[in-house]
Amino acid sequence: MPRARGVVPGRNRRKKVLKASKGNFGGRSRLFKSANETYLRSLNYAYEHRRAKKRDFRKLWIVRINAAAREQGLSYSAFINGLKQANVEINRKVLAELAATDTAAFKELADVARQAGA
Repeated sequence: MPRARGVVPGRNRRKKVLKASKGNFGGRSRLFKSANETYLRSLNYAYEHRRAKKRDFRKLWIVRINAAAREQGLSYSAFINGLKQANVEINRKVLAELAATDTAAFKELADVARQAGA
């Protein structure tokens, strides 16, 4: 009789995959092979989307800053360039938050950018 090897670790591996695939439709949640394919693909998507999320938020911040800067009579590039020349080190996340919530503070930053850019 051949020796059985790796029974417990293999079962644990399969259980882990099936548990992670819970909620998928049909065989994707019940059959190991298709569940494993789904599981590996999901890990890959999760990895990609963690990086895409950073790009998406940066895009959103830039859109918000641009809209607020145009209300102050500046383009986005002129606003950012003016802040750089004035040595104002403030990131886009905070600028977008100021643009949305504290328009007076954003107006002051726009004035600073306009003075430095001119």
